[in-house]
Amino acid sequence: MAILPIIIAPDPKLKKKAEAVKAVDPKTVELMENMLETMYLAPGIGLAAPQIGVLKRVIVLDITKGNGPPDPICMANPEITWCSDDSATHEEGCLSLPEQYDRVTRPAKIRVSFLNKKNVREECEADGLLATCIQHEMDHLTGTLFVDHLSHLKRSIILRKLKKLKKLNAS
Repeated sequence: MAILPIIIAPDPKLKKKAEAVKAVDPKTVELMENMLETMYLAPGIGLAAPQIGVLKRVIVLDITKGNGPPDPICMANPEITWCSDDSATHEEGCLSLPEQYDRVTRPAKIRVSFLNKKNVREECEADGLLATCIQHEMDHLTGTLFVDHLSHLKRSIILRKLKKLKKLNAS
């Protein structure tokens, strides 16, 4: 397995749309495993393929945060098939926006359909942190960052901080 570099915003690569995978083949499974290893090391609870520069509709997550045994979920071509009318607000952060957090409102409950690591279509319902995490990672597949859900002012402040940080790290 390999640790993959995570792209840090602002970066135009993070604004691109991912393409569907034709099937979950051994190469896609390897990508998922490498993404999980990268996510755990970061540490984080979710990672989308575009965050590592791979424009494929693949996400991985594990919301256990080290409390109990790992419970990774790997999804290819995830699609939300239903979401509740109720909404929930959670503080979100992102491995591509290090140390930046803000509250985002999303549907409280969702149903998602996806291909698992065995190339079998699955469907699951999620609420709470899992629902938030799935929606956050799926946003990456369309080139959307959590800051895109914030006011223009808040988004600008966060992206300016990250731009300054990238400049400092480059020198």
